[in-house]
Amino acid sequence: MRKVTLFIAMSLDGYIADPQGGVDWLSGQGGEGEKDFYGEFIRGVDTVVMGGNTYRQIIEKLSPGRWPYEGLTAYVLTHRPQPAAEGVVFTDGPACRLAAELKSRPGKGIWVCGGAAVAQALIAGGLIDEYRISIIPTILGGGIPLFGRLPAEIKLSLVGARTSDGMAELTYRPRGAGSRAGEPRD
Repeated sequence: MRKVTLFIAMSLDGYIADPQGGVDWLSGQGGEGEKDFYGEFIRGVDTVVMGGNTYRQIIEKLSPGRWPYEGLTAYVLTHRPQPAAEGVVFTDGPACRLAAELKSRPGKGIWVCGGAAVAQALIAGGLIDEYRISIIPTILGGGIPLFGRLPAEIKLSLVGARTSDGMAELTYRPRGAGSRAGEPRD
């Protein structure tokens, strides 16, 4: 079965975007020798899942005119009609149903890249197999939080930690056999 990984960056205080939805602050402290965590990660995935706001931000602000996930199959969860785009599947179904369906298909890893609503639904639904979170050396003081309310705590095990350019990448996996919020994990 394929693995679903939440690979995302957040501010030190837990936000994935500033109060206006901006991500201009997503960088290290400007030092030399930055490691390519993304390049290492992307080689192990063939599918990317995101919400409609993340998709619009990518095509309008972050990478206008050039789709950065060429060669991957992208699933965009949105209720708004979108013009057809090569390599992109638009769906208005629930995030948990999509992730469960994708996990049952053959292929490489599945990357959840954003946004908050998609990530929070999959976290609450127990469908994240691995959390790879890069902590950016910035405190925003407000914005779009990565984590929302959950029906119960989710216990994780730290399986990796590394740093580059002032950023810390932390990798966690759910403890035990249970994968849903509130299920026993030990």
